[in-house]
Amino acid sequence: MREGIHPDYYQATVTCNCGNTFVTGSTKKEIHVEVCSKCHSFYTGQQKTARTDGRIDKFNRKYGVK
Repeated sequence: MREGIHPDYYQATVTCNCGNTFVTGSTKKEIHVEVCSKCHSFYTGQQKTARTDGRIDKFNRKYGVK
């Protein structure tokens, strides 16, 4: 690596709006995020699932798909 062309690399502290903090590597010393893996609905299992309620069957009947 050549001297003087690369940014400094820090052990950054990441802080989420929910209060969770963790350490990672970054070119910034501190990072503030809105959503992390502790509060995101996909990772917590609170994700809403799409309900089809027979929409697939209705489509198949409408277009004659068997």
